[in-house]
Amino acid sequence: MKNRNQTVCVIGLGYVGLPLAVQCALNGYRVFGLENDKEKNILINNGKSPIKEEFLETNLPNVKIKATHDPKVIRKSDVIIMCVPTPVDDNFYPDLGPVKNATLAIVRNFNPGQLVVIESTINPGVCEEIIEPIFAEAGYTVGKDYDLAHCPERINPGDPKWNVTNIPRVVGSFSKKGLRRAVEFYESVINAPIMPMKSIREAEATKIVENSFRDINIAFVNELAKSFDVLGIDVVDVIKGASTKPFAFMAHWPSRGIGGHCIPVDPYYLIERAKASGFDHEFLKTARKVNNSMPEYTVELLQDALNDLKIALNGTTVGLLGISYKANIADLRESPALKIIKFLKKHKANVLVFDPHVRKHSTVKSLEDLLRKSTALILATNHREFLEIDPALFKKHGIKVIIDGMNVLDKEKIQKHGIIYKGIGH
Repeated sequence: MKNRNQTVCVIGLGYVGLPLAVQCALNGYRVFGLENDKEKNILINNGKSPIKEEFLETNLPNVKIKATHDPKVIRKSDVIIMCVPTPVDDNFYPDLGPVKNATLAIVRNFNPGQLVVIESTINPGVCEEIIEPIFAEAGYTVGKDYDLAHCPERINPGDPKWNVTNIPRVVGSFSKKGLRRAVEFYESVINAPIMPMKSIREAEATKIVENSFRDINIAFVNELAKSFDVLGIDVVDVIKGASTKPFAFMAHWPSRGIGGHCIPVDPYYLIERAKASGFDHEFLKTARKVNNSMPEYTVELLQDALNDLKIALNGTTVGLLGISYKANIADLRESPALKIIKFLKKHKANVLVFDPHVRKHSTVKSLEDLLRKSTALILATNHREFLEIDPALFKKHGIKVIIDGMNVLDKEKIQKHGIIYKGIGH
């Protein structure tokens, strides 16, 4: 194959890095994966995916990826792609430590002429203000000794249609040569348009804008859900009605909160970077505040419903249906369910958890066991297994209240069984 003489090193073999490493191998590149998790490396080297994902489970056994924790593999690589996490701390302040450490690893194992691509989500200015200076301090000049580009990751775990093979991408670089190299590389592995940006800052800003857009719109409907609940209006029906307009409206849906590593994290990178330059993102901060409030609001709905039955939340056994942040995957990153558990325990409720996709974090062995022991339920994740439950089963086990954190259960059928149902504005 045309890429057989080129070697790629992917730093970080998580939800972003591992699919990309597999896709590079499928397209003829020799691939190293640099990952600190030794158990994960063993699985990958044996052709087994540590992540439950159809693309990986289908293709990883058919390619050869050398996964290791030894950074010396960087020296053997022509293209280095950084896919390390960019989290926020407990105070929502961006933590660029993983990016800095990965950059230092590259510099310490540098070979002239390498193309370094940052896929990790970063705020505008990180490549110029943090990454490039680390190379410069070591004596390497961008555009001369190496090329540096940014291609913000786009991944949607569990999506049957859009994955690493076909999602369009944007690329920015410091120079025309670096931009050309990066675009040609991604065109060689991805079957989708690759859009070159005028600057590396534009590329950095693109991902932040994408996820801030979603955060703002979700915050809007979450606030509507709270408002319409007081007004006695079903926000889900209203959104469906508004969606009949064929232009200038895009439906977003309220829920128990936002999870994943992108939407609840990325806006903070722009908020803090703009703040450092003297600009205050009031709108973004308000959206984050609204969305961060939803797990507690979900628990408040339960407390109100129990109060109607003259049952105290204190001492009541509450069953949590799902703990992952998204349906039909095993990803706990920033999951609102974890915050719901925290607030339930704050009110001294007895909390039971069942998630068929994350059994090691389940506190009961089966759904039947959860229902048998619970007085009330909160649906925190819309796994397909939960959508298939016959409401008669809730009645059989004496469930008195159901809080539908995703607005996906059959409200009328549940209520027909004499069970109190509350959705998020629904």
